[in-house]
Amino acid sequence: MRKIELKIDDRSDEDMHFESLSWIDSSNEPIAMLGRLYPAGSRGLPHSHSKTQLWCARRGVVLVNTAGGRWMIPPGHGLLIPAGLEHYSEMISDVEMHSIYAERSLIDTDRPKVVEVTALASSLMEELLLADEKPPGARRKRLITELLLDEIGGLPERPLGLPFPAHARLAVLCRRFLKMPAANAGIDDWARELGMSRRSFTRLFRAETGVSFVTWRQQACIFASLPRLAEGEPVTNVALDAGYENIAAFTTMFRRMLGHSPSLYLKSRAA
Repeated sequence: MRKIELKIDDRSDEDMHFESLSWIDSSNEPIAMLGRLYPAGSRGLPHSHSKTQLWCARRGVVLVNTAGGRWMIPPGHGLLIPAGLEHYSEMISDVEMHSIYAERSLIDTDRPKVVEVTALASSLMEELLLADEKPPGARRKRLITELLLDEIGGLPERPLGLPFPAHARLAVLCRRFLKMPAANAGIDDWARELGMSRRSFTRLFRAETGVSFVTWRQQACIFASLPRLAEGEPVTNVALDAGYENIAAFTTMFRRMLGHSPSLYLKSRAA
């Protein structure tokens, strides 16, 4: 287990990156754990791991990018990253993270997916990270590890992945939307910008992203709102800026995606 309390800008990003990769790949533990602090605005180098990773945000919001999409990790959530998948991270705010690395036989996933980290899983991870300061007995460590792996297997998935198109001009529109989300953005407007018929556009969008334009738009609005909510901005401001006519409509969509209203979600994350 390893806990790094230095911020990433206290040393060379590249030095810390390759040191961590070497340590992770050479570890003989059933699971390896890493804790680290990152400042807002920092960006990791593209890389992959030989083991499955569970990237957990204890504080702050992280954006993880792959060739096929983007995944938002708000506080109290984690991203399961398949072994061998190249990815890099961007820190939307100051971030405290815990990461678990495990052999595929222990934790396996065929795709990235965001999961909600339970209080039990969070406590067990913290216990393992403190092992260097107060080493547990072999039996206790084995029991903690087994219980953590069992808990990870049942973590609920949350729809915080946002597929991104490879089509260059469509990708430009998607990036622009994330900067200025609009819940009432219309298919016809996007189709017109690409010089396509409505039918051709909807076919292209689904082929490129795997979801309908309406579904993507709904996910993207919540996706874009999380960093602002995590920073403490009023729900009313965030909802109206995202193009929702009222807070009720925003709350309904938020609850559908995350299982809680924005206010309850933020209270649970703070706790």
